[in-house]
Amino acid sequence: MLKFLINLLDEFNWPPLVKTYVGSILLVFFTALLLLIVYQIIKYVFIKVATRAAQKSTNNWDDALLEHRFFHRLANVIPAILLHRIVPIIIDFNVNMSHFLQLIIELYFTYIFVRVTISLLNSIGSIYESTEHLKFKSIKGYIQIGKILVYIISALIVFSTLTGKNPITIIAGMGAFAAILILVFQDAIKGFVSGIQLSANDMVRIGDWVSIPKYNADGNVIDISLTTIKVRNWDQTISMIPSYGFVNESFSNWRGMEESGGRRIKRSLFIDIKTVRFLNDEDIKELSKIKILKNYLVEKIEFLKNQGSEESQNELHMGNVVKLTNIGTFRAYLELYLKHNPKINTDMTLMVRQMQSSDTGLPLEIYCFSKFIELEQYEKIQADIFDHAFAIIDVFGLKMFQSPSGEDFRALGHLN
Repeated sequence: MLKFLINLLDEFNWPPLVKTYVGSILLVFFTALLLLIVYQIIKYVFIKVATRAAQKSTNNWDDALLEHRFFHRLANVIPAILLHRIVPIIIDFNVNMSHFLQLIIELYFTYIFVRVTISLLNSIGSIYESTEHLKFKSIKGYIQIGKILVYIISALIVFSTLTGKNPITIIAGMGAFAAILILVFQDAIKGFVSGIQLSANDMVRIGDWVSIPKYNADGNVIDISLTTIKVRNWDQTISMIPSYGFVNESFSNWRGMEESGGRRIKRSLFIDIKTVRFLNDEDIKELSKIKILKNYLVEKIEFLKNQGSEESQNELHMGNVVKLTNIGTFRAYLELYLKHNPKINTDMTLMVRQMQSSDTGLPLEIYCFSKFIELEQYEKIQADIFDHAFAIIDVFGLKMFQSPSGEDFRALGHLN
């Protein structure tokens, strides 16, 4: 082919060396054109076959490879190999030019290696995230570490190619430079180590509800990368928290609550102690009309009768009489009300308990678990329980404690 092109150039009165160079350049041009045609053919056939195979396949890994153009980039390898084999043949007359073109081709191989490997890593990440039982454990940090290693290896190959030195020799001479690299990539290194700890101990997953007071973050984890973890707060702001922040600082992960099947309700009613008293027969008769409380009152009265003697029951002094109290009956009523509430998880702890009295009254704490863990449903259930408790407390002769307001003082002034 080269001789044919030189013969065509004979009609020009050029020196033989010029004809050889021009012929070689034309030959390189036609070779490149030929390789471009070969590339287009390979790309068309290769991609078409891969696309059809992916469409017929039920697996998702081939779809991910297509999405990230893995096959498109892999199609560049064959023309590059052909070019690498042809160049020394067509430019055998000039060692320097042949060496220069070989150098360019080797750099091109490195470029292809980077693109294909990055595409493969992106595909692995997509395949992992699309797997149902694995998508909550993010490997984005590991993918990013892999990309960094690919870029570092590629940089070493390029530097080795340009300088003609062995990569191992270059690495050995990078001792001083390593300290600078550690300083520059300290966040990435700490993030990588933290990512291993978070993943190994299953401390955080995508979708977890976390609270980190130091960073004023409270919401769901939406992304886990090499150096940062994104948390979408309940006010829809997004907090960017360093990965090592989850290792070095204390934080709360509410996943256990979500997996338990119940969300805790823990809130108190503050009872005015002055309204606490014994129940008389009229009160018991009235409260017995409440269906869920009737059996409790019957059993409790029978139990109290058995506890006291006939003589003590006939005593006039209240201290000698064992009787029901309105606060105890109200507490029992609330427990029965919660047990009959279909939105409360009765398989978990359920109780209504008295807390230490204080200058704000007697706290009566409701401690139970809602079946619904979503915030909106949870708050509605909690509000419904306390709405009912506030509304029915007067039936038991009790009143809520409330600090006097200006209206109370004005009313007192009118009475005086």
